[in-house]
Amino acid sequence: MDDSLIITDADFEKFREFFYRKTGIQFETTKRYFVDKRLAERIEATKTRSFRAYFTMLRFEASGEELQQLTNLMTVNETYFFREEYQFECLVKSMLPDIVRRKTDRSPIRIWAIPSSSGEEPYSIAIYLLEYWAGLAHWDVEIVSSDIDTQILSQAKRGFYSERSVSHMPPHLVRKYFTRKGDGYQLSDDVLSAVEFTRVNLHDRADTRSYRDFDVAFCRNLLIYFDDVSRKAAAETLYDALKPGGFVCLGHSESMSRFSSLYKVWNFPDARVYQKPKDV
Repeated sequence: MDDSLIITDADFEKFREFFYRKTGIQFETTKRYFVDKRLAERIEATKTRSFRAYFTMLRFEASGEELQQLTNLMTVNETYFFREEYQFECLVKSMLPDIVRRKTDRSPIRIWAIPSSSGEEPYSIAIYLLEYWAGLAHWDVEIVSSDIDTQILSQAKRGFYSERSVSHMPPHLVRKYFTRKGDGYQLSDDVLSAVEFTRVNLHDRADTRSYRDFDVAFCRNLLIYFDDVSRKAAAETLYDALKPGGFVCLGHSESMSRFSSLYKVWNFPDARVYQKPKDV
């Protein structure tokens, strides 16, 4: 690395505290090489010449465009279709039947998937409903998927995937919902149109204020990047986004009970999920 791009321990601490305040993401010292490398990339790209000049620009840029560019670089997006499939089974076998039993109107069932990453999770939900939930013939379903990374959202909207992304799906479903193109797979228009993608920072209340009245939220493998303070805040944001009786699904290594007492724990046959109380 060029000497002018060297990031000191004090620089790292300043940046780590700033990025945490803006996104809720806490970088441990074990991620130092990862952070330094991406900071150096943006210092070179913006021609700010040093960390000090870059950090000043980052903090005071009114548009926030550079913070978004850096956030895109700093977030990790690794997933595949039908990841942790047992939760999709729980959705169609347990959560949706419970939601339908309690519904007193014909309003759409609303599902929020955050983070969207490159789209495999929300599109998996759509495919699973098409294949395995008979209630889809009688109920409208809206799927909204959000991410803080604008670049990955653009990728998700294109719906073009590698062999690895579809390797955990049954081959007959790959053939049904994808078209082989070159070295990858293009998702069908029917599934692409089933998901609405939006840019949202879960840590920013101004961003999430309009996200309300969801029946189910998938927030898997995101909270592992937060500390307990940010996890608690995220739990409150998800709580506000859900209807009474709505469910939250977390990643297999995450537990809502560790940092929030807002939810009731449900051990369904297929998965453990968290429910906003029905009587609030």
